[in-house]
Amino acid sequence: MATKSGRTISNARELSLKSLIVRWEFLLILIFVAVNIMNANLSPVYLNEKFLFINIRGFMVKGILALPMAYILLLGDIDLSVGGNVCLSATVLGIVYNTTGNMVLAIAACLLTGTLCGALNGILLTKFTELAPMIVTLATNIIFRGISERILGDGSTGGMQEVEWFTQLYYGRVAELVPYLVIIFCVLALVFGLVMHKTVFGRQMFAIGANKKAAAYAGVKVEKIRMIVFTLTGLVCGFAAVFDCANMGSVKSNLAKGYELEAIAMCVLGGISTAGGKGTMVGAVISIFIIGLLRYGLGLANFSGQTIRIILGALLIAVVLYPTIQEAIKNRFAKKAQ
Repeated sequence: MATKSGRTISNARELSLKSLIVRWEFLLILIFVAVNIMNANLSPVYLNEKFLFINIRGFMVKGILALPMAYILLLGDIDLSVGGNVCLSATVLGIVYNTTGNMVLAIAACLLTGTLCGALNGILLTKFTELAPMIVTLATNIIFRGISERILGDGSTGGMQEVEWFTQLYYGRVAELVPYLVIIFCVLALVFGLVMHKTVFGRQMFAIGANKKAAAYAGVKVEKIRMIVFTLTGLVCGFAAVFDCANMGSVKSNLAKGYELEAIAMCVLGGISTAGGKGTMVGAVISIFIIGLLRYGLGLANFSGQTIRIILGALLIAVVLYPTIQEAIKNRFAKKAQ
């Protein structure tokens, strides 16, 4: 932009090597590269393209759930009900299909169930703003899973593998290599990222997460946006339930246990602040692949499930502590310079 004095002022942020290196995403890229080098050394079959894509498909459902979870955390909220929502939505899909024999109707019922469950969270949290999102969504998680347990008991509802086009939603691959689910995830990640960083809605989410009261005074419809995000999260839970059903062909009441914690972990590792107002979708996507591929590589090396969980937990703590340690070192050097 040119001024009267003839000077030019640029409103674009200048990129430098230093600014790129200190970014959270740069650290994640280093971890991603390190994980792949380690995995390749742990197992000679790790880089086999067919096996690698099959494994990536295995954690894509959780990755899809991490996308709206990034929005939730960006707002300064949290949603612990996504696992129960996926379970209940999948249960409805199975019941409707076995009752009507119509898979399209069953999928529609599944998506509607997920959306309504998400909307319920939104209504409770926007109409009763004094309630803590953690408590409300923990309670609804218990309710959703409890309804599934009431419907299914110790049994399951199945028969969905008989519909070939439905199972292909999960098992289908492009050129006999890239799973449809991986492509779907990439498209969704791109859309969620563009909305988060390139739209007014995205800027409003950042503003709400940074300071809800200030955002409200600035004219942002805080509760309306929270309602939209929680409802959207419910819809995505419905999609996740469809893919889980296409994968297993049956539904039990323990489906999707722990999905909410994995989705939150992926977002936190990706730099999405639980306090709200900070983070990028790029970071969240990179962290999804870090966690998924690390779990895959350690599994190939015959690490036990308990050991893998310990390693993932330690990695999460170390990366989350990194900015604090970095700031402490910087302050220490600053004091010495004085």
